[in-house]
Amino acid sequence: MRPVLAITMGDVNGIGPEILAKALADDAVWQICRPFVVGSSDVLDRARVFAPGCPPPQPMAEFIEPTIGRASVLVADAGFAAPQVRPGSLDAQAGRCAVEWVEYAVRLALSGRVDALVTCPINKEGIHRAGYPYAGHTELIAEMTSSAAYRMCLFAGKLRIVHITSHMSLHEAIHAVTAERIAASIRIGCQGLEKLGIRNPRIAVAALNPHAGEAGAFGEEEAREIIPAIEQCRAQCIDCSGPYPADTIFRRAWQGEFDLVIAMYHDQGHSPAKLVAMDEGVNVTLGIPIIRTSVDHGTAYDIAWKGIAREHSLRAAITLAAQFAGAKEEA
Repeated sequence: MRPVLAITMGDVNGIGPEILAKALADDAVWQICRPFVVGSSDVLDRARVFAPGCPPPQPMAEFIEPTIGRASVLVADAGFAAPQVRPGSLDAQAGRCAVEWVEYAVRLALSGRVDALVTCPINKEGIHRAGYPYAGHTELIAEMTSSAAYRMCLFAGKLRIVHITSHMSLHEAIHAVTAERIAASIRIGCQGLEKLGIRNPRIAVAALNPHAGEAGAFGEEEAREIIPAIEQCRAQCIDCSGPYPADTIFRRAWQGEFDLVIAMYHDQGHSPAKLVAMDEGVNVTLGIPIIRTSVDHGTAYDIAWKGIAREHSLRAAITLAAQFAGAKEEA
């Protein structure tokens, strides 16, 4: 059977409803999964003006396993009706709905009623206005799944990148470059690719400093933290190497030399990923007990509800979630 994917709508004032309608208008999506939308059926119906091929939404009081076919889209709001849509506006109620819809979808995944979770974008300031402390989806899902060791991973075309840190200042990120955190990231990345069926993945570790520190001339983190982490993981039979200068390692991975790159901080990994796959990038949370993929962009308030948002990243996230679910089923 095609896997059941819970797809959350995200912030209704952003581009989430539009890209969701456009993705669900694509027959290829229905060929690989059975989608169940967590959000507002009224908002999705309104967004269909941008995607006439999207099946009409069918509101549900609670989860019902979708059947194969695209006569309609099952939609549940988990008891949190969306506020009036105000395109491009920060709204605490919209932020609250976005969080509660994610929480409902996570509970579905934890209970095994859905095979994977795919998330449309939320706005950090919006959820903070609603009283939630989370920096984003990742931290919320990690808390709900009691996951202490989790990592953000970007899938961007032929690039796969795990970040040892995500949303923190560069100053804090540099201090977080520790052997313990790097080794944990290597292990989490290795396990994540193995769940996709990639055996003995080749993992490259990026340096923090220019020229990989140049034997200490430009920094000591490579010798003090990064190399010991690599050696520790190699002793555990993980195929990892480095540290490699960040200005060349991503190109080498893009050319197929490595299956995964470990990035030392947020923008070190995000910049090359968005350069080569701005519209097709997928954010994956590794180290949690459920499958979760997401678009690799924000709510884009500036273009919300104008009919010009591109759904490519969401389609890619749906495809990757289905691949993870399929690999899990085969295992």
